[in-house]
Amino acid sequence: MKLNKAIIILALMTIAIPSNAQNNQTETKAQNMNNALTPRRQGLAVIASLEAKGDQAGLEAALADALDNGLTVSEAKEALSQLYAYTGFPRSLNALGTLQKVLARREAAGITDNPGKDADPLPAGYDALKQGTTVQTQLTGKPFDYSFVPATDYYLKAHLFGDIFARNNLNFADREIVTVSAISALPGCEPQLIAHVSGARNMGVSDAELRALPALLEEKVGAAEAERLRGALKAVLGDAHTPVQTVDFSVWPKGQPNTAYAQYFTGNSYLAPMDGGVANVTFEPGCRNNWHIHHRQVQVLICVAGRGWYQEWGKPAVQLVPGTVVEIPEGVKHWHGAAADSWMQHLTYHKDVQEGASNEWLEPVSDEQYYQE
Repeated sequence: MKLNKAIIILALMTIAIPSNAQNNQTETKAQNMNNALTPRRQGLAVIASLEAKGDQAGLEAALADALDNGLTVSEAKEALSQLYAYTGFPRSLNALGTLQKVLARREAAGITDNPGKDADPLPAGYDALKQGTTVQTQLTGKPFDYSFVPATDYYLKAHLFGDIFARNNLNFADREIVTVSAISALPGCEPQLIAHVSGARNMGVSDAELRALPALLEEKVGAAEAERLRGALKAVLGDAHTPVQTVDFSVWPKGQPNTAYAQYFTGNSYLAPMDGGVANVTFEPGCRNNWHIHHRQVQVLICVAGRGWYQEWGKPAVQLVPGTVVEIPEGVKHWHGAAADSWMQHLTYHKDVQEGASNEWLEPVSDEQYYQE
């Protein structure tokens, strides 16, 4: 029992974040996000991205939050229905089924949700193709004809922008918030994402709202979704952004911030304890721990996602990629962390732990030392 506790404690000591810095960053992001996006639009964005991602468990929680924060049942139905045109009927129908389950559960719990107003009936003689052509022109900023596939051009104009966008229980800006957020969750669709970020501005979405979306998606959906959107914002708005490699937290959980040893780290890291004294550690890009020494124990690192570095004093740095295993000898001065342009996750544990085992924390890894690797 003593040995297991020692292993867990030592694993925790190898990961930490500057708590004050992280708290300040989190508060600033939240303030900017809340200033730019209403709670209702935040709800639309999150449920759209989770629908596209196919994360039903996350969608359940997000729908409940959105309904609590002013989204009506009609608006939720409309957003998830619209998405069939972007993510396919299977994901749209799955999401609508999840909404139905959430509403039934809330009703059973005595919660009365605002049904909202359904879309007004279309006028007699409504010309979906004509109206859709007008809407598509507004979205793209110029007339658009997909002559390569005339049938698809017709579907876009008459059905998507004519029939669906004509339903007025969501306005055009709402619909583009939904669309941009959903496409952010679709790998390989970056050209469409860029087009819709540009189109969202033409439909009344402000630049401040667009710039607030990545932080929202990173908090509520995932880092990869936020990263795709930041890349699109750079392409459209010219925002400064250095691309980074993300990891899939559904494989190895991100865990929670560990503030226990804040003074010994540069950047933010996260901890997900596992069985047997093993810790799963996530480092954000550029995060690394100080130079340090393990006395009377051997530390083992197993990189499982992303890319990072391990370096012993006086030796070249060793790149950490999935599958890299490092045994850190007792008494060796070293550091480890993520690459500047990538998240990184590694498992860590200690073996050969002797009585009196300890960590000796030393000076930070300077930028000069870090960036030469």
